[in-house]
Amino acid sequence: MPQWLCHQLEKAFRKKDIRQVRLLNDCWFFYRTRTTDSKESIHISRP
Repeated sequence: MPQWLCHQLEKAFRKKDIRQVRLLNDCWFFYRTRTTDSKESIHISRP
């Protein structure tokens, strides 16, 4: 997880900002699936 995202999540948890926590959580899952997909496509495209 990127450090900036970790800090933002910590801040949102401390403030008990549920909307922000959900948004950042969605961002993390989107980021994680995009990086996973791109890594898989790199491995698949290699002979």
